Amino acid sequence: MIEQLIRTPFTDLTGVRHPVVQTGMGWVSGPRLVSGTANAGGLGILASATMTFAELEQAIIEVKSRTDRPFGVNLRADAADAPDRCRLLIDHGVKVASFALAPKPELIATLKEHGIVVMPSIGAAKHAVKVASWGADAVMVQGGEGGGHTGPVPTTLLLPTVLDAVDIPVVAAGGFFDGRGLAAALSYGAAGVGMGTRFLLTQDSAVPDAVKRLYLERGLTDTVVTAKVDGMPHRMLRTDLVEELEETGTLKRLAPTVRRTLEFKRDSGMSWAALAKDGRAMRKAQGRTLGQVALAANTPTMLKAGLVEGDTSAGVLASGQVVGVIDDLPTCEELVDRIVTRAADELRRAASYVV
Repeated sequence: MIEQLIRTPFTDLTGVRHPVVQTGMGWVSGPRLVSGTANAGGLGILASATMTFAELEQAIIEVKSRTDRPFGVNLRADAADAPDRCRLLIDHGVKVASFALAPKPELIATLKEHGIVVMPSIGAAKHAVKVASWGADAVMVQGGEGGGHTGPVPTTLLLPTVLDAVDIPVVAAGGFFDGRGLAAALSYGAAGVGMGTRFLLTQDSAVPDAVKRLYLERGLTDTVVTAKVDGMPHRMLRTDLVEELEETGTLKRLAPTVRRTLEFKRDSGMSWAALAKDGRAMRKAQGRTLGQVALAANTPTMLKAGLVEGDTSAGVLASGQVVGVIDDLPTCEELVDRIVTRAADELRRAASYVV
């Protein structure tokens, strides 16, 4: 691992060596990838939304057995057991709690009382202002080039508005894959970058090799943002299944949705009462319609089929738009080293223009 070449408020806040974050991707960001990122000097984040409570605890223990460096856990703020999962982070000394939705102020306060850095993901400046006023330590802002679920505004336009709105560290995500992107984000005023697809396509990722090769074959126009999977926008690789879903009406999707809901209930170990409680929380926190709530089990089940089981005929493959410019599978250490080294070179080059 290379020495620290770039120090930012984010590296100071989290204790990582490099301002590079591996985002929490369901079924992808497991112990091997998270520890690989952490040992490379970046911040690896476990994705817990697709884990049961027991699985999350075991994953945290495994990460700690693989690395002594800081790492994080991504949580669903609207999950029925969110407070219990936060207690798990506290008990195991996890450094960072990230959230896809804004956690309640009291949850933020509890985590901060125990020295845990709170970093929600946001898709608008007003959301950054809100969570900052509640005590969030940092925010991750994701533009439309990313997974699609934070809105269509590109990172180059969204990032400056967030930077102007808050004075806490901002991590930029959506469209980043190399050192030039990190240098650009730092020049905007961000304190680091978050990357999902770029880390999915590493040797440390547990995604099946055949699926990784499928990603590597794709171009810049080979993704689509669709709401046909669970009623909310998600960026996916264009596959035969996704194209079919795009053309299928609501009634025709009903039977597969019921089947996937049953699969999700079985895999998650949740009771019908717990599923109903989660559904109500989604409606309240995300403004989902009843139809969108009914579709909610589609995403984890279909992502598992594609990203874990490698069955692209029954599963979907989440992706950022950067998939079209990625052509290799480095280790996490090789990836982080070259990103940080290139970024430092680019920043030095840019500084030489100043007179």
